[in-house]
Amino acid sequence: MAPPLPLIVLLMIHGVSSDDWGVIYSPSHICAIKDSTVIMNCNYTYPTGLQIMKVFWTNETIKGVEPPDLSNDPEYSQRLQYLGDKQQNCTVRLSHVTLKDEHMYYFRFITDKDKWIGKSGVTLNVTGDFDLQVESPERVTEGDSVTLTCKSSCALTDRATFIWSRNSLKILTESNFSNKLSLNPVRREDSGRYSCAVDGHTHISPAVQLNVTYPPKNVSVLTSGSGVIVEGDSVTLNCISDSNPPAEILWIKGKKFVGSGRIFSISKISSDDSGEYKCKSINEQGVKYSDTVTLNVMYPPRSVSVSISGSGVIVEGDSVTLKCISDSNPPALNFTWIKGGTIVGSGRIFSISKISSDDSGEYKCKSINEHGEKYSDNVTLNIMYPPRNVSVLISGSGVIVEGDSVTLKCISDSNPPALNFSWFKENETSAVGSGQRFSALQSGRFYCQAHNQHGSQRSDAVTVTVKVVGRLVILYISIGGVCGAAVIITMLVIWIQLLSECEKANTGYILII
Repeated sequence: MAPPLPLIVLLMIHGVSSDDWGVIYSPSHICAIKDSTVIMNCNYTYPTGLQIMKVFWTNETIKGVEPPDLSNDPEYSQRLQYLGDKQQNCTVRLSHVTLKDEHMYYFRFITDKDKWIGKSGVTLNVTGDFDLQVESPERVTEGDSVTLTCKSSCALTDRATFIWSRNSLKILTESNFSNKLSLNPVRREDSGRYSCAVDGHTHISPAVQLNVTYPPKNVSVLTSGSGVIVEGDSVTLNCISDSNPPAEILWIKGKKFVGSGRIFSISKISSDDSGEYKCKSINEQGVKYSDTVTLNVMYPPRSVSVSISGSGVIVEGDSVTLKCISDSNPPALNFTWIKGGTIVGSGRIFSISKISSDDSGEYKCKSINEHGEKYSDNVTLNIMYPPRNVSVLISGSGVIVEGDSVTLKCISDSNPPALNFSWFKENETSAVGSGQRFSALQSGRFYCQAHNQHGSQRSDAVTVTVKVVGRLVILYISIGGVCGAAVIITMLVIWIQLLSECEKANTGYILII
């Protein structure tokens, strides 16, 4: 039997790849301001199963020589603070940096099996002189989210304290002490010139204009003058509008476009210009109208006229109202009535109850307000009335010789003049004639009656007397000789006596032989 073989223990040691080891610096280059604080962000990896024994930062790497731990260096011990852990974070903070601190810095860690150093390192540059510049969009719209960035020729760390200013006034909000200024949302008030500086340093960046655009707001109309506008004045309307960019201005009266431009002027304003005006403010961001303003143009009375109540036909006894019509602003409250050249009343209404012909004539009114006065044209009141004061005019004495005639004329006062006349003999019902003139052929008492469309009236009666001058008696006497002559003579004597008696009796006889 063969002797037993020795127990061979085969130890298998797993290979370790360099991919399992590493240090990452972010950023790998830092530009720090003198006396500021620097944060060197760092993460590291190592194979699983190993235990971290020691971690530290160093600024020297000499091959074959263990690098020094800066936390043990008097130049760094009070200023260097390790912020990481013993797992994966290796961040460190260095405060009050000086020009001597300009180095490459490395992270070193030691495990229970091996050790590692991040050879890429962090480059630290320290400067006392640097340029600052604000990066900002040239134009933004109100309501947008905007971030302004303060950049430097030196990549400043997050620990630098930044001071922001707008229009040379400091913005003191705590949240704005970083190199980024956030305006969310941006407002119109945020427009201005922005600059930045680093706390503790005198250098200030050039100012950069931030232009916040917004649609028109707070649009209103300002009217020149005291507000009392009299016809003939010059009036200026000014459209006030808050907008960015500046708005285009249009003017509207009622619903009609009447002009453009921030200023709207009316020279020698008239009542036709009265009305409601507003301006329309327009830019690329939007449109807004102002409230309306009313131009109330004052002017003295004009177009003054008189209106007459009723149909225009006025009959004696009617009630008549005259009204003064006046166009004025303010409305006229003072009115005067004139008949001929005499003041007969006041007030807008002039009334005459139970009008008579004495009220006939030309009337006008005078309209007055605080800006002037004006008369109306004349209107004529023509009062109609039936015949009155009817009388008969006799041509001659009224005594006529039988066979002749006397002319009677009917006289009448009426409006319109009477054109219809009737003649009557007293105590008779039927008319004996018509027309304004009547020829009477017989004795008697006669009167006339005058008519128009408003009535009639009769005259008093007048007496007409017909006088008989004589009667003609013809005797044919056939007597010849002396006896005939004697008879004729005798008859003539008798006729003369009879004629004398006939004259007394208003009769006559004529004897013809």
